[in-house]
Amino acid sequence: MADYVLFTDSSIDLSTDMVRDAGIQVVPLSFTIQGETYHNYPDNRDMEPDLFYDKLRAGEIATTSSVNVGDYVEAMEPVLQEGKDILVLAFSSGLSATCSSAVVASEELRGNYPERKIFVVDSLCASMGQGLLVWLAAQQKKQGKTIEQIRDWAEEHKLQVCHYFTVNDLHYLKRGGRISATSAVVGSMLQIKPVLYVDNEGKLVNIAKARGRHASLKMLVDKMEQTITDEGKDTVFISHGDCLEDARALASVIKERIGTQTIHINNVGPVIGAHTGPGVVALFYMGTERRP
Repeated sequence: MADYVLFTDSSIDLSTDMVRDAGIQVVPLSFTIQGETYHNYPDNRDMEPDLFYDKLRAGEIATTSSVNVGDYVEAMEPVLQEGKDILVLAFSSGLSATCSSAVVASEELRGNYPERKIFVVDSLCASMGQGLLVWLAAQQKKQGKTIEQIRDWAEEHKLQVCHYFTVNDLHYLKRGGRISATSAVVGSMLQIKPVLYVDNEGKLVNIAKARGRHASLKMLVDKMEQTITDEGKDTVFISHGDCLEDARALASVIKERIGTQTIHINNVGPVIGAHTGPGVVALFYMGTERRP
């Protein structure tokens, strides 16, 4: 087995079982709510997602913080001391400073460990889209691919990781500057549900509107049908903000219309959920391109 370790951050929103199976190391981002700061670990040891979303529904406001340089140095240095190399697949630079922290930490550590290889890939992905890229990279590592081969594969394929989201409450998008206050009020009255995607710069962009929840979930699958590849049909990821039944309903439609059988569902963690709110449903798969 190649002597290197895959690193990423907790934007991936993968379950603890998937993290363990993939053999990856996850550096947590953090979030602050009700004046207390917590880390966003994959096992939710600091706060369970349902409690987090209950707090949001009660009117609490959460803010998030990226992984800082010191966090990366502290996590990566013991691996380098063991004589292993490191490949970091980081949260999109279009949404977080986490990738920049990984780059600075890597430059610092290269000076102390010049014999070690340390690579950083800006995934231009988020949530389980980033998780999908990391998970596929981990499968290739198990097949014996070198660190350079996986780095190059990730760079070549990252823009084929398609992300489509729909949210249930427009006010969280308003708070993040995605839509205007007027659009949030009027849209909420009319039951307008926006559909968003992550573009080639790794940024979240509003691309469509649907009337009602059912229509917005259907639109996610409509978008999927336009670009999914045969390989993409093998494995699909869905994440949700404390609305498991909606995620399962989406999975059922995908199985019926696309034929995919392997669909992994997990929570949207607090880092993403602070900006999308309860009720977000997100779909991730490998496609030909990212298309609005």
